[in-house]
Amino acid sequence: MQLQQVILNLILNAADAMRMVERRELKVQSSASASGVVHVSIEDSGKGVSVSDLHRIFDPLFTTKSSGMGMGLSICRTIIEAHGGKISVLAGAERGAIFQFELPEADAAEPRAQQAA
Repeated sequence: MQLQQVILNLILNAADAMRMVERRELKVQSSASASGVVHVSIEDSGKGVSVSDLHRIFDPLFTTKSSGMGMGLSICRTIIEAHGGKISVLAGAERGAIFQFELPEADAAEPRAQQAA
């Protein structure tokens, strides 16, 4: 359920970032590596994240939205890290942003999840 919340938050953020652009594209991809890591990428064609904000985008209370609370991406990072993963953001090739996270496959993540309980 928590991972669904992460994906939903990232998709809603992407939709919000694309609100004022004419060409809207959202690309969601996932893959699994032979080493047991699941990679999820959410890319949008929105306004993007400024270079000066890349290093603090996941900080609590940081927001670029006029009506944002600055908690969504911080909570996403907390959830991903609690599942043994990592999350990052890159500037898109032409515009927009690419949010991506990696997690160990379910069998590999299970002991960590049980330890946290």
